[in-house]
Amino acid sequence: MDAYLSSSQNSGNFFDPAPVLIVADSDLAKARASRTIGAAGRRVADVVGFADAPERIRRQVAASALWIELDDYSGAPTDALHDCVAADVGDGRCSAVVATSAELLDRIGAHALNTSLNVIIDADEAERAAALAIATFEIGPGARVSDVTADKNAARLRQLSEEVSRIAATLARLSTGPSAAPRPAESAPTADVPPVSAETVRSVIRARRLRARYFPEDLFADPAWDMLLDLLQAEISQLRVPVSSLCIAAAVPATTALRWLKTLIQEGLFVRRADPHDGRRIFVELSPESSQALRRYFAEVGQVPVI
Repeated sequence: MDAYLSSSQNSGNFFDPAPVLIVADSDLAKARASRTIGAAGRRVADVVGFADAPERIRRQVAASALWIELDDYSGAPTDALHDCVAADVGDGRCSAVVATSAELLDRIGAHALNTSLNVIIDADEAERAAALAIATFEIGPGARVSDVTADKNAARLRQLSEEVSRIAATLARLSTGPSAAPRPAESAPTADVPPVSAETVRSVIRARRLRARYFPEDLFADPAWDMLLDLLQAEISQLRVPVSSLCIAAAVPATTALRWLKTLIQEGLFVRRADPHDGRRIFVELSPESSQALRRYFAEVGQVPVI
């Protein structure tokens, strides 16, 4: 079981789905993760706790995917596991999914924003199956899934594909062309930036939320703009914004918001700041360039309603 993707073990079952290693911090979490893996038609290689996981992972000849089910934050063991997994994913040894709840988003801090980890938040069964399918998609010729290609799970996979495509298109626009966003600099906004009141920004946010009273909210999903507005309001009011709060402000499912947040940080529109009182806690701010751009935008539109 240690070498669960070694050539010796799988040579006789080349077309079998590769097994998945589960790491969970409670019996309920282990059972929930096992159901997800089983429903996708994959075998469970092993189920281990957080304290034993780093050593268990190191013993693998190769890894197909790791499924981490996080119901609680246990401090050092949780941090050590995420560091170990992020390093393995970065080296191409495996892919990983971290399933957790919104209430733990700030506790896992920078790990939630690590681009090596696919973090899903309060995910339903379809989204969990879709995340597993994506994580195991490029394992090799033997990789395949069963339930995730049918009915609601197939629809969710299409939705995820569209989300990823949209984020990729945004990234491309930000990275090329004359309007490319500048990288953040450690400088304060210049003196000629027009002033914007916090109440002005709050009124725009309220107006955007009011649309959901009259139309389906997903018609207007624009998480990047919603997060930009929330951070501008916080900057003017001199408030710090944790990751969980910003994901709520995005007005989309937390997993989708987290994907957008990672992209916006990578592209330099947002910057991360560590909480000086808690090294694990991360705050998010506008980059100086993003702050200036937003303030000039509000000044240019003037009295025209901004929605």
